[in-house]
Amino acid sequence: MPVRARGVELLGEQPGTGYRQAQALVRRADGQTIQLTRLLYLTLEAIDGKRDLAAIAEVVGAKTGRLVSADDVRLLIESKLRPLGVLRSANGDEPSVRPVNPLLALRLRYVVSDPRVTRRVTGPFAALFRAPIVVPVVAAFFAVAGWALFAKGLASATRQAFDQPGLLLLVFAVALLSAGFHEFGHAAACRYGGATPGAMGVGLYLVWPAFYTDVSDSYRLGRGGRVRVDLGGLYFNAIFAVGMFAIWAVTGWDAILLIIAAQVLQMLRQLAPFVRFDGYHILADLTGVPDLYGRIKPTLLGLLPTRWGSPESKVLKPWARIVVTLWVLIVVPLLLASTVLMVVSLPRVAATAWASLGRQWRSLGVTLDQGDIAGVGVRLLSVLAIVLPLAGMCFMAWQLGRSLTGKVVRATEGRPARRALAIVLAVAAVALLVGVWWPTGDRYRPIRADERGTVFDALPAANQAPLGLRSAGLRDGQIGTAGTSVWAATSQPPTRDHPRLALVLVPRAANAAGQAASPAWVFPFNPPKAPGAGDNQALAANTRDGATLYDVAFALVWVTDGSALNRNEAYALASCRGCRTVAIAFQVVLVVGQANVAVPQNISAAVNYSCVACVTFALAQQLVLTIPHPLSADALARLTALWDEIQAYAANIENVPLARIQSDLRRYEAAILAIVRADLGLSPSGSAAPSAGPSAGPSAGPSAGPSAGPSAGPSAGSSSGASPAEPGATPTAPGNSSTAPQPAPTPASPVPSGSPTASTGASATTAPAG
Repeated sequence: MPVRARGVELLGEQPGTGYRQAQALVRRADGQTIQLTRLLYLTLEAIDGKRDLAAIAEVVGAKTGRLVSADDVRLLIESKLRPLGVLRSANGDEPSVRPVNPLLALRLRYVVSDPRVTRRVTGPFAALFRAPIVVPVVAAFFAVAGWALFAKGLASATRQAFDQPGLLLLVFAVALLSAGFHEFGHAAACRYGGATPGAMGVGLYLVWPAFYTDVSDSYRLGRGGRVRVDLGGLYFNAIFAVGMFAIWAVTGWDAILLIIAAQVLQMLRQLAPFVRFDGYHILADLTGVPDLYGRIKPTLLGLLPTRWGSPESKVLKPWARIVVTLWVLIVVPLLLASTVLMVVSLPRVAATAWASLGRQWRSLGVTLDQGDIAGVGVRLLSVLAIVLPLAGMCFMAWQLGRSLTGKVVRATEGRPARRALAIVLAVAAVALLVGVWWPTGDRYRPIRADERGTVFDALPAANQAPLGLRSAGLRDGQIGTAGTSVWAATSQPPTRDHPRLALVLVPRAANAAGQAASPAWVFPFNPPKAPGAGDNQALAANTRDGATLYDVAFALVWVTDGSALNRNEAYALASCRGCRTVAIAFQVVLVVGQANVAVPQNISAAVNYSCVACVTFALAQQLVLTIPHPLSADALARLTALWDEIQAYAANIENVPLARIQSDLRRYEAAILAIVRADLGLSPSGSAAPSAGPSAGPSAGPSAGPSAGPSAGPSAGSSSGASPAEPGATPTAPGNSSTAPQPAPTPASPVPSGSPTASTGASATTAPAG
């Protein structure tokens, strides 16, 4: 007379299954949930320790509507149910079953609360799953997360946490507490749906500590209820994040914001459907296929043409089969690639962990001598964070090897030919591992800061160009050869193990027209903005050793709209050796009529950057005149002739000594002012005679002298200075720009009385030779 094993629990038929035929679930005493066909489940249900085989057959036949004999029941018991460990043996002993030990499973479980305590503790939290609470909490979480990550930022939080090790330990402890609160969410969702949560505890997932909750009773629920249980942990992470934001609002400790970021990262990690996280269970419950990993082998075999018509390939509903097949086609290559990369990169990771462990251990000794208890805690956490990933990789490699060996031994038992082939393949695999892990060359060299660590970098042929995956230029982490490098004598030069930041100048290639591209911008600031309408700019940026570079910009601008916002700029920038760099900007602004807004700007800057034996000179000179009406034709002709003379002067300005340029431009200003005064019928002095008081002196860096007008009379202010040019400079052709726009004819209008107002500004700066 068959008898069920102790602790076997019949969970019933699984709602929302992805199988064509309804599946039922049974839970053993060890917590393992087993999926049975309807016939097997009805047979197990009829076994009550009182019925014999004939009575069991009668009950099963009545429920299935088929003829079932006692021999049929005996066959099902001996070949199916007893091997699953749900029935006692023939002599009445409890079954001895080999526990399922999948590769990616939680191990070393320690129960913190039994099912009775779990139900009592998590019961009050079930109310948090009511819709009037869920909606505002989720909305508040998205608002808090968006504000913390995209508005507030985490820079101040990170700095505060690392500046105060005690806060960093507090953040770590609270983040660990949130992981336990995550499990409360699963248990509370289980209670809310009407199922009974089981034990809660802690274990090791690979080698990382992890909390767990037994919610296998949620299989009684429908698809929606099961998904709610899967999402319950993420929902409680959201609640925890909102609570941390409330604490931050009260205390103002920015380090608390790191906990919010940790919740977001934990939620994203949990949503990954590739390992047994929440995302895996969500996908399993949506498809109605509880054990997705158990479907890997049947799915792969079902892709073979010879298996297309097999019953095993059709056990799932069409839509569930499509989803599971896509999952298998993504997960299998991902797991294989991860395993290969783990094996190949293990020597480098081990060497890096050993070197980092030594540094942290030395820092731990220093911190311990200083009596910094919080600092000691942080160092110990750092040591643990270094050791655990390496231990995890070694543990995974051991488990994989052990699992494969056991499967091969069982599969080749009693088959000498297959056993011999398996031994040959095992020897080849061991030889391959020895070749990959053998300490030769720099195989056990710690990972450097300049390495990228891409998938291709881990391959043996990563440093060979024929892969076709590299560009012709430099890339991050690539080791190149520079012709010359300059480093301060007070510091050590960089090495591979101790790299340093450096500025590498790469010549630009010629463009399609065969012309050389403009030189790279090497200065530690952004280039000046391009001049706008009515502005004037001279920009000379010299990066060629021994070269002479002039940039000259002369402009005559008429303003008739009542807004004089013109800018006159001269920038001389040099980063070269034995070079000469000059920028001259001369602008005349004639404002016709009343100027409602007049804010002209006159700016010059001369900058030497890593410049040796160089002369750098910038001069910006601006004249702003306000006249009551347009000039007469005679005055306009004389002004045009004078401007032609000024243009000829600009074309030959490189032959003019630098010390004389400013005075020459002053004379041209005086001539322009004389033409305007004469046309208005004023005496040469008039009531608004110009007064000039130039001052000269060297300037150690860039300077700016903006001038504002109009004023009661012309005013001038200048600062100039120059360093002697070094011999041997090679002159180059200057770049000139000169414009003289003519005013459009306007109808006659009464001429108001009064005199023109003028504002002049001159700014000359010279960077001293380095």
